[in-house]
Amino acid sequence: MAVEIDIDHVARLARLALTDEEKTQLRSQLALILEHAAKVSEVAADDVPPTAYAIPRANVYREDTPEPSIPQAEALANAPEREDGRFKVPRIVEADR
Repeated sequence: MAVEIDIDHVARLARLALTDEEKTQLRSQLALILEHAAKVSEVAADDVPPTAYAIPRANVYREDTPEPSIPQAEALANAPEREDGRFKVPRIVEADR
């Protein structure tokens, strides 16, 4: 199946400056890629549902049990700056209050 590609248009869309040699090489490579994609669509059968994964997947959840965390003082021990028992970080959004 021959595929005609306007390589100049594709290069313009990609904002690429290509030499004539590069255009020739890319034209044949893109044609080959499109031919392979066409073969894949031929294989797709109506009795096979579309899927994102080749094997069935299911979520695995663990029991949500509360566990003790580290004390606040220990969490803040290596903080470069702290204020009122919290990490102090530089303001990144200017907001009028």
